[in-house]
Amino acid sequence: MRRRDFITLVSGVATTWPLATRAQQAGKIPIIGFLGSSTPSTWGPWVTAFQRRLRELGWIEGRTVTIEYRWAEGRSERFAEFAAEFVRLKVDVIVVGSIAVLAAKQATSAIPIVFTLVQDPVGSGLVASLAHPGGNLTGLSNQSADLAGKRLGLLREIVLGLHRLAIMGNGDNPAVLLEMSDIQNVARKLGLDTIRLEIRRANDIANAIEALKGRADALYVVSDTLVNTNQAQINTFALAARLPTMHGNREYIQTGGLISYAANYSDLFRRAGDYVDKILRGAKASDLPVEQPTKFELVLNLKTAKTLGLKVPDKLLAIADEVIE
Repeated sequence: MRRRDFITLVSGVATTWPLATRAQQAGKIPIIGFLGSSTPSTWGPWVTAFQRRLRELGWIEGRTVTIEYRWAEGRSERFAEFAAEFVRLKVDVIVVGSIAVLAAKQATSAIPIVFTLVQDPVGSGLVASLAHPGGNLTGLSNQSADLAGKRLGLLREIVLGLHRLAIMGNGDNPAVLLEMSDIQNVARKLGLDTIRLEIRRANDIANAIEALKGRADALYVVSDTLVNTNQAQINTFALAARLPTMHGNREYIQTGGLISYAANYSDLFRRAGDYVDKILRGAKASDLPVEQPTKFELVLNLKTAKTLGLKVPDKLLAIADEVIE
């Protein structure tokens, strides 16, 4: 074989090597900045799904990729601090969930950002459109606001005679306020009276729920970082007030909530791994369409239902993805 042909052959093979391998050989391992709005224990199953998908795609933490984790532990003031730190570290991509994405967007217009658990990426101004996000952001919506009708329908099947619905959420979170308004609109179309409760810190929870005694038949809890961090407290007070709860996260049912119907968050984080893989291999965030959930879960807590004196219809038990007894 002629030397020129040999060089051409080797060059062709080299272009097919995995990017992770080439990056290693060049002495640079890509860095992922992972910003969690809550705690490692709360996000544990989701992080595991993300890590597992990266391994399947050839990104081995500590060998072919480095992941810098930062946990805000429910303190929204830390979002900007951690996002700025990722910029200083010159990470190759930022993975972020929920409201923390706003801080990441403000911190950089150059580093690609993959978001998850965002309720309305277009309405909140994060992306231009789902098909063509533009800019440096893309990712997955949890479609939470669009599920209000389904959730209220499920709640009415368990709470017979539901007429007065309380809606509680973080008053400092614009996305939550928007979702609360959407829920109110859907509830009114169903002939339900609504009570809106805006909390801003953990100390607001007890008084807010105490004020509902005798005034509401059920409580619809809008998920976000504040609620996520205090989910057990919310469920404890709601149970004491004999209020059935509807949640947008299956983890809340494991801490005493009655029912949840939501996107499978572990699946969303798994799919976030696909976005990161594409970006690390050269794709632009602006060219990757924002995707919607494809898996949804219905979770019921029979122990809570029994405590509240409620009977869960057999047809709901038959279609539930998980029943906690």
